[in-house]
Amino acid sequence: MPDLAADLICPACARAAGPLDWRCPACGGPLELAALPPFRAEAIETGEWSLWRYAAMLPVQRRFSLGEGMTPLATVALDGDSFLAKLEYLQPTGSYKDRGVAVVLNALAAEGVTAIVEDSSGNAGASAAAYAGAGGIRARVFVPATAPENKKRQIARFGATLVEVPGSRAAVTQACESAAEGAPYASHAWSPYFLVGQMTGAWELWEQLGRQLPDAAIFPVGQGGLLLGWYAGFRALLEAGLIARLPRLFGVQAAAYDAVVRAWEDGAPDLTAAHDGERNTGGDTIADGIRIARPVRGSAILAAIRSTGGAVYRLDDDAIRAAQDALARRGLYVEPTSATPVAALPLVRAAAGAAARIVIPLTGSGLKAAS
Repeated sequence: MPDLAADLICPACARAAGPLDWRCPACGGPLELAALPPFRAEAIETGEWSLWRYAAMLPVQRRFSLGEGMTPLATVALDGDSFLAKLEYLQPTGSYKDRGVAVVLNALAAEGVTAIVEDSSGNAGASAAAYAGAGGIRARVFVPATAPENKKRQIARFGATLVEVPGSRAAVTQACESAAEGAPYASHAWSPYFLVGQMTGAWELWEQLGRQLPDAAIFPVGQGGLLLGWYAGFRALLEAGLIARLPRLFGVQAAAYDAVVRAWEDGAPDLTAAHDGERNTGGDTIADGIRIARPVRGSAILAAIRSTGGAVYRLDDDAIRAAQDALARRGLYVEPTSATPVAALPLVRAAAGAAARIVIPLTGSGLKAAS
């Protein structure tokens, strides 16, 4: 197993980082793993029914698990169209975050970490609280005071210390970063191990489709970890010679938090101050999981979408709510953020073609937002 301290590197300035660094100590940018084990189909542990069936391809040893991974793939007929739904909301804590957080927390446990901090709109915080509990790690989770009550209750019930922060989502992150001076920051936004965990969803999809991939995939984009993780997983399959091409990746943002859309429309390679913040004065959205003013890995999100011939769209809350209701009538009870890419299905269908096979990961349970 590789030495974690040697594996973390800043892609912007090429500086190596320590295993507990959450961003580059020189330039402040996000870190990456310098190398990952190659994907080998013959190394899949076919008798293991969790993401750890890909243990040979992960840079982290399993120390604890809640059975994360292995989510169903369902065909959904919707308004004269259809798509394949990867039911990521059936993870242990009710959201896709469990894949990434499981890998992050196992990596930190390998370094002897006994306490962490994390900030979240709710789902990542619940996941961090659950996996910290499974690993015997103390967790302090910072959330917006306006976060859904069910998500806050879930975090507290898992035994984490819940810290409610008034103000914007950015204020929550700032409070947590200050706290990170005294405890490791288990950030789903910053940690490259979170992306590694999400890669396993792409590999599962490949197995479920008979060792093939769809023509396109649609993702909600807040910090973009799900899109980037699947993109990395798809690329690993391509580099292994197991697929001929990458699926087209499409991102979707809420109209009030559309920094990536605006950078896309401008043809910009990265997010700048001109793309930052809410688009509308006093803007808000029911899709609380993607209330992100400026994603940490904005340039990587844009590059992934462009390199696969995809696009990124904005949708208003009326469209998101209608998609959520339509899914519920078909037996899929998801929170608004999960419905956001489904609302964009007509746009992606027009871009990808009538015959394209489209996959959408449904990311969070509707029980988290239920009143």
